Amino acid sequence: MTSLATDSLNRVALIGLGEAGQMLAREFSTSGRLQIRAFDIAFADAASAPSTAARTLGITAASTAAEAVAEAQLVISAVTAGSALDAARSVAAHLPPGAFFLDINSVAPGTKREAFALVEAGAGRYVEAAVMAPVYPKRLGTPILLGGPHAGGFLKIAQALGFNVSVFSEQVGSASAVKMCRSVMVKGLEALSMECFLAARRAGVEAEVIASLRGSFPDLDWVALGEYNLERMTTHGIRRSAEMREVAKTVQELGIAPLMTTAAVEHQATMGSLRLKDRC
Repeated sequence: MTSLATDSLNRVALIGLGEAGQMLAREFSTSGRLQIRAFDIAFADAASAPSTAARTLGITAASTAAEAVAEAQLVISAVTAGSALDAARSVAAHLPPGAFFLDINSVAPGTKREAFALVEAGAGRYVEAAVMAPVYPKRLGTPILLGGPHAGGFLKIAQALGFNVSVFSEQVGSASAVKMCRSVMVKGLEALSMECFLAARRAGVEAEVIASLRGSFPDLDWVALGEYNLERMTTHGIRRSAEMREVAKTVQELGIAPLMTTAAVEHQATMGSLRLKDRC
């Protein structure tokens, strides 16, 4: 299979133009040398956020996923967790020979391996990517772990594009296992802190609870942490609940009952459904 030099990559396709996809489009547009096509199922609505973003960013909005990837050298899948396999399935047979398929979706190792099988059955080269922090504020500087047999071959290309990447494993799924296990704590702590502080406030003992937590964990700013976690849940709770379902799948695959994770799925979905940001 032919290799791709770092200075010859100029055709990129984005599958999904949500928060991560828009960030990538903005960052790539600054180079002035990349031709960017995108596809998002929300393009069917001309007034949707992805449709508006495509027009604002000046990137080509394809009418189908197959059209978006037709001449791409690099395809980046940045969709919701529940749509990760559908995204891979929609383009697998249409990838040009040797094109890299970078899967940055937050899904279980088993889901990554299914996507890998779909892409590798065609002419593309699948690269697992585990994004280890929110894409803002660091954008391309956000740490990413790469995995799979093509990760090493993609490393220099990713670095040339500005990604903060490192190769974690040649086995698909290992990098995502790090991400998923981390999310048990990170997204679970969001749900736990919300439940704790809401109960304390209704009981009229919020200040006392925070003071006690400070005494036990003096290195944590519990007020700031609570506010940050609440913002994450109300702004991104729907997406994060879908990601937590993949976390629960990961835990289940490892033979552990995902009791805490399953509860966090419900908390994230409930807070996200409030859409408080849309009401501001």
